[in-house]
Amino acid sequence: MPPDRLLLLAIETTCDETGAAILEGPKPPAEGVPRILSSVVSSQIGLHKRFGGVVPEIASRAHVTQVLPMIDEALRRAGVGLADLGAVAVATRPGLVGALVVGLTAAKALALALDVPLIAVDHLEGHLYACQLAFPDRQVFPCVGLVVSGGHTSLYHCRGPLDCELLGGTVDDAAGEAFDKVASLLGLGYPGGPEVERAAKAGNPRAYAFPRSFLHDDRLAFSFSGLKTAVLYAIRGPNQERGPVQPSPAAIPDLAASFQEAVVDVLVAKTRQALKQTGLKRLGVGGGVAANARFRQRLAEMADRIGVQTFIPPASLCTDNAAMAGIALIKLAAGQTSDLDVDVAAGLVRPGKKT
Repeated sequence: MPPDRLLLLAIETTCDETGAAILEGPKPPAEGVPRILSSVVSSQIGLHKRFGGVVPEIASRAHVTQVLPMIDEALRRAGVGLADLGAVAVATRPGLVGALVVGLTAAKALALALDVPLIAVDHLEGHLYACQLAFPDRQVFPCVGLVVSGGHTSLYHCRGPLDCELLGGTVDDAAGEAFDKVASLLGLGYPGGPEVERAAKAGNPRAYAFPRSFLHDDRLAFSFSGLKTAVLYAIRGPNQERGPVQPSPAAIPDLAASFQEAVVDVLVAKTRQALKQTGLKRLGVGGGVAANARFRQRLAEMADRIGVQTFIPPASLCTDNAAMAGIALIKLAAGQTSDLDVDVAAGLVRPGKKT
């Protein structure tokens, strides 16, 4: 390793994916976009599929068994050893508390044993920084940032990678969670996002007039709980008693397409509203829902109309992964390291506050 370069081990255990990555970047105080040498993820879809959603205790136990094998695999694929590492990074917020603790414990142990800096990173800042990782030769910041995933739907004013102000977010369910719940109502598989998207391809997105909450509201807020309920009533019909939900197979494509279009309409409209309010001409998007093809298409069309550059990473950097914790090298250059008594935090900051 050249003397002016540093290897970073990044660990991700915020929810139901165990990730580890090795990144190479300049040594502090120099700054630059790191290069991903390896990135591995152990999926827990098989464990949670029968429940139709993530079970926190199961997720935490799976992280315990997978975090060290993932670290070993990331090192092997990068062709480096533990002794080559110059720093360890881990996502400490937001997420499931038990899951976060597993990753943080592993990171603390390695940082202590190797006598290297420990850097705690914000998972949502990482999702937005993934845009810079995906486009290392482009200037992404400052930008409006949109994180849209299973647990989060939030808009940010990002003055820089480490200066992201929350403009607003969902008041109830996140977009990805709504996809999972609606997929369950339609009798589709888990995770719901890809299943709904697949079914929607054969459907009419205007077949059902589903609600678009806050669409014409000045607030940068999202709400998807009412949309879920509307899908439920569309399946049951106006006079059906409570009981098992059994949609007609012929109606599933139209229901899926109409639901998906309602979500996309709101996401695109609110993002445009944030761009107008901030006056920014760059947009960075992260999170698993950003892999949805219809959403990407509509967002690109909107951005082209108003002259905004859009940065959306490939699917591997949209869904949860450890490589996006490469933002830790920016924090290290800024002197933002963490003590070994650093703790996890389940929630995110309030609107108007910085991460």
